[in-house]
Parts: sequence; structure tokens; C-alpha cells
Amino acid sequence: MQAPDDFNPQPGLAEELEPGLRRILAPNPSPMTYRGTNTYLLGTGGLAVIDPGPDSEAHLAAILAAVTPGQQITHIIVTHSHLDHSPLARRLSKATSAAVYAFGGPQAGRSQVMARLAAQGPAGGGEGIDKEFAPDITVADGAVISGDGWALEVIHTPGHLGNHIALAWGDACFTADHVMGWASSLVSPPDGDLTDFMASCRRLQQRSWRVFHAGHGAPITDPAERLDWLIAHRESREAAILAALAQAPATARSLAEQIYTETPPALLNAAERNVLAHLVDLTGRGQTTPHGALSATSVFALSHG
Repeated sequence: MQAPDDFNPQPGLAEELEPGLRRILAPNPSPMTYRGTNTYLLGTGGLAVIDPGPDSEAHLAAILAAVTPGQQITHIIVTHSHLDHSPLARRLSKATSAAVYAFGGPQAGRSQVMARLAAQGPAGGGEGIDKEFAPDITVADGAVISGDGWALEVIHTPGHLGNHIALAWGDACFTADHVMGWASSLVSPPDGDLTDFMASCRRLQQRSWRVFHAGHGAPITDPAERLDWLIAHRESREAAILAALAQAPATARSLAEQIYTETPPALLNAAERNVLAHLVDLTGRGQTTPHGALSATSVFALSHG
């Protein structure tokens, strides 16, 4: 896993990662965003901005300042509508007249089970949804967004959020918050869906990648190994949850307290969301059963028979 001190770029500075690709770190560090959100500028003439980031005047100025003479921003692409990725798209579009591309609004791609869970009311946790987000142009799985000397294939990767997409650029992939090097992705129901997350991981495994450019943290230069780790990590969490439930029925909160023993208290709510995601997934697969209707506070037991 990426060592915390190995990645500490200066916010607002456009750094070249490889020919035709620059990264600007947004000034929004936090326990959920690491050093901040990575905004990518793709191209040498007509530019695509991938994940403009939070609604920050300083970050907007940094993006515009990175446009050199002879360049212009022609596309704004949002991988998903969390508050640390999408809000600045509106102001950047107004400043540049570039259209905003995304899979859809905040509820696009949400599974039926998560829609039912959401209908019960706020489930808490999460990273904050950009509820007002609406792209100018919606892109489907498999679509190609092309510009001046570059092309990006849209890969719908729900899990972290239903409308989450990855973007394939040759043998490189912008994985946003689905695959990161500094931490595993948060999967927080009803916005996050672990069943979808695992399927998206396995879908990315089907291709040979040179590098992942993530939404937070440094480039991932061992994509296959990282995907293997993510899947194994989730499977180990699942095994721990099933082992705990073999002792006694429990809620997501009590399971998180039992399993995430080294997690700082400030991140325990996120851990609880991850456990709930596993419990929803396990319930869908018939391995656990909630007492009563499925909810964020349900007591879960192992299924029998």
C-alpha cells in the first residue's frame, strides 16, 4: 500500500505525470480524501479535465492557470458525484463553455436493493453526495469520449457510487475512487454497493493495465496486484464478519467495533458503513438474514438451511 509520506504534492501545481497528462491536487485534504482530490488534465491542445473537484475558488484558478497559450478546455468529465469530485464542474463549465460529461445524476446506476434501502430514509455515513449534479451529456458504459489527440473509453464501475465510471486511456486507466493506492475504497450503502463493487473489480481484472491514475494518492504502477489485494481484502473482511456472526447475531456497528480494532475512532463510522455493505451483500447471497426489514440498524444473523 502507498506509504502516507511518499505522496505529498503541492496543491494547485500542475505536474506532468507522462506525456499529455498532468495532475493538479485540490486543497481539500481530510481523512476521507487523503492529500486531496486529484484533478487530471489530458491532452496538449484541446484538454479534458477529469474530476474538477470540490467547489474551491483556489482550485478553479489553478485549473484555469494550467491552460497554456494555444490550449483550451474542451471537455469536463466527472467520474462520480461526490462533493470532492464534481461540484466545481459547474463553475469550470461556465468559465470555459466546455460541456460536462458523466454517467448520470447522483442516483444513476443505483441497484434496486439500494433504492429500497434509500427509501427508508437517511442511512448516515458516506462522503457527501453532490445532490445538484447533472451532466450536460450522459455517457453509457462502453462509450468513447474523444478530443484533440486523445480518446477515453467509459467503463461503468458502480460500487463506490452507482454512477461511478473509470476511464480507459490506452493501457492506462483513471480509476477515480474505485481503486486507490493509499486506502481501500469506501463502500457506504445506500450509495455504495459491495455486490457491484466486487463485480467492477473483477471486470477491471479482465484487462491488462500499465498504470492506474486514482482519484486520490499516487499513480498505481502495479494495477493487477492492487486489484488482487482489493478483492482479497474484502474477502477477508467478509470472513471476519461471518466468523463473528457465528458467535452471535450483531449489528453493523457492533461488528465494526469487533473487527476494526486498529481503526482510529474518527474513522469508525466509515468502518461501520463498510460492514453494512458486506451485510447487504451477504444477505443478497443468502448467507445472512436481518431481523425484520433490511436497514442500517438491523441485527443480522447467519442464515440457516
